[in-house]
Amino acid sequence: MVTTTNCGLRANSCRRGGQVLQACCLTLFCLCVSIGFLPPAFAQSQPPAVHQSGDGSSADTVVAPGTISGQIADKSGAAIVGARVKLSLDGQSSTQAVVEAVADNDGQFTFTNIPPGQFQLTISSPGFATQTISGTLHAGEVNVVPMIRLELATAVTEVHVAAPTVEVAEAQIQEQEKQRVLGVFPNFYVSYDPTAVALRPKQKFELAWKTTIDPVTFVLIGAVAGIQQSQNTFGGYGQGAQGYAKRYGAGYADYVTSTFIGGAILPSLLKQDPRYFYKGSGSKTSRALYAIAMSVVCKGDNGRWQPAYAAILGSLIAAGISNSYYPSHDRGAALTFENTALGIGTTAAANLFQEFVVKKITPNLPKRDPTNSSPTTP
Repeated sequence: MVTTTNCGLRANSCRRGGQVLQACCLTLFCLCVSIGFLPPAFAQSQPPAVHQSGDGSSADTVVAPGTISGQIADKSGAAIVGARVKLSLDGQSSTQAVVEAVADNDGQFTFTNIPPGQFQLTISSPGFATQTISGTLHAGEVNVVPMIRLELATAVTEVHVAAPTVEVAEAQIQEQEKQRVLGVFPNFYVSYDPTAVALRPKQKFELAWKTTIDPVTFVLIGAVAGIQQSQNTFGGYGQGAQGYAKRYGAGYADYVTSTFIGGAILPSLLKQDPRYFYKGSGSKTSRALYAIAMSVVCKGDNGRWQPAYAAILGSLIAAGISNSYYPSHDRGAALTFENTALGIGTTAAANLFQEFVVKKITPNLPKRDPTNSSPTTP
């Protein structure tokens, strides 16, 4: 450090006879220091000059700066090389208020020629928590701060754990397989969750398979076959056990082909969801229009509404296949399209029944998340 000595003498300081010699000596001393005649060390060793006014009172005092140093290490005591140290000074001008230094290979740092007063050190290093210490530097003092030990920074990592969509869809299917109207009749192709995950092809086939082999399905088809025989529907099958068996087989074949083709095969190929998504909110008119529209519209695996190609084509294909086992006078292209159109109308009626009645008479429904909004009307 080099102390700058104030060599200016006030004019009135020489007016008193007892101070003339002192003023001359100080002037000569400053001149010698300025031209390098006296070494800086000699100048530093002199006490600060005190200038007095004409009446002998003290006027200005030159305050000697000081030094701040220290060492930075981790918790084990190993030096932290390259740690940055920022020195902030209170009450100083903007150019003096903040000074920075970098720790050397021994973790040491030094600030020289620092004005006395309150100071604050901010120590930072990658991977370590920033630390701040404060202190006071006195005039001419060499202030060695205690060993600064930095702690490792605490890493805050947010981990969002979500089950794979396959598992979520599987859980949803298991919930749907518990849906039975009046606790008896299967109602597996209805989702009461508007944000349900799209089914994978394997899961679409799984749902179709469990629907077609459900014991109640066999009972219902048997009941329909009995009614057809009593009314001699499809008279070409005849009567008796043989006629009943043919009606039963045709009915079950219709159900299996329409369920697998329209509910599994084509939905997998065309990436469409075969389920009916319950709306349950809005006016009765909007809900009715939604239910009717769902007979020709479906939700794609991408979550967007689109024409129900899978269901409509599935109905046509299944009706075409049925021409191979129904009596000759109950088959034909015209009848196939007629049955398909009738099937669309029947689906619309079933959807209305789903929207307004079925939920009220179906126990053990999965709880609906109140934060989920209803599906957008297609």
